[in-house]
Amino acid sequence: MYTDERPWGSYTVLDENNGYKIKRVEVKPKQRLSLQKHHHRSEHWIVVSGTALVTNGDKTITINVNESTYIPKGTVHRLENPGIIPLVLIEVQNGEYLGEDDIVRYDDDYNRKDENI
Repeated sequence: MYTDERPWGSYTVLDENNGYKIKRVEVKPKQRLSLQKHHHRSEHWIVVSGTALVTNGDKTITINVNESTYIPKGTVHRLENPGIIPLVLIEVQNGEYLGEDDIVRYDDDYNRKDENI
């Protein structure tokens, strides 16, 4: 188990093995991750605290506590915290490759392009 700090918050890897990784993701209030996609993995997000604004392909939805959404492999997506308290969710990744360098960024509030931070 390890934690990685990011400009938007942090994530902690809770478990990983062949074909899956489970993370606890915390997004600071009024922050968002990059608009991105992954070539090698899908993601399932379950909100445990706060509210998530999720872009999933051409749809934008709000996900509340005890609700979830599925991001298929190759789908452009973004996670945002529109609220005033931290957003906490559990992310389950599935795929043949789960490295942090499997991120194609289209838009990023922190001007990250090819680096994976």
